[in-house]
Amino acid sequence: MPPDREEAGGRPAAILIAGPTASGKSALAARLAERHGGVVINTDSMQVYGDLRRLTARPDPDEEARVPHRLYGHVDGAVNYSVGHFSRDVAALLTTLDGQRPVFVGGTGLYFRALEQGFSELPPVPEAVRAQVRAEAEGRPTEALHADLARHDPEGAARLRPSDRMRVMRALEIFLATGRPIASFYGDPIPGPLAGWALEKIFLAPDRAVLRARIDARFRTMIAEGALDEVARLHRRNLDPLLPVMRAHGVPGLIAYLEGAIGLEEAIVRGQADTRAYAKRQFTWFRHQMGEDWRWMDPEEAAAAL
Repeated sequence: MPPDREEAGGRPAAILIAGPTASGKSALAARLAERHGGVVINTDSMQVYGDLRRLTARPDPDEEARVPHRLYGHVDGAVNYSVGHFSRDVAALLTTLDGQRPVFVGGTGLYFRALEQGFSELPPVPEAVRAQVRAEAEGRPTEALHADLARHDPEGAARLRPSDRMRVMRALEIFLATGRPIASFYGDPIPGPLAGWALEKIFLAPDRAVLRARIDARFRTMIAEGALDEVARLHRRNLDPLLPVMRAHGVPGLIAYLEGAIGLEEAIVRGQADTRAYAKRQFTWFRHQMGEDWRWMDPEEAAAAL
């Protein structure tokens, strides 16, 4: 059975630890779960995939053996895993916990928001429609596709970055399949699996300069520990380049290296820059999209306090 939603003595029934990449979230979550008889639950959209353990900084097997880890590496790269999939997986997982306190950890803001606020189910897109959108998009810059979307669905386009190719094309597919803007499906959301739970919510906010240095060093360590081999195996599968796993930080640059378009050092520099930019977006997203009940803490401060 899952733990009570409101535990005695005011203790949270679940702990949520978010933060930018390379901020030390996973280590803190594992320490908390080990100390308090909990279970670590992945809340990162890239660590769900089994294809990229090194490049997505998933906990290693020794770490997973010390304390239960759930929803890590359980999805094949060919699957377009969504926030809806995640929410349903969490809801099912919570029914199996034997009094263990769940510790959710990751950097995907939409996943954390869905845990409490729920998510809106988008309609399925016929394969013929998806193929048509892909064919029409071939060779066109993402900014041009964003302009197309703005003509059909101005509100949907305003919600998306002009460079976010996957989400722009998804909105185009929805409009072409249904004749309706994507925002029209954001009605009453399906309830989140943690709705009504007592929660402790922490956002780890390390010094920006320290974080940038950690990101750069960690990316080189990933390469030394086999991340390039992971990407090579993924590349040989010839998957749709718009799948989430194919857009993981570092993957496009490393594929360009494998295809002979750039050198390895350039691929590494691109991966580092992409990851640093993502960390900056994580700070911005949580600051503007999540509630004031999130405590922003330095990682060392959080470790001591929790």
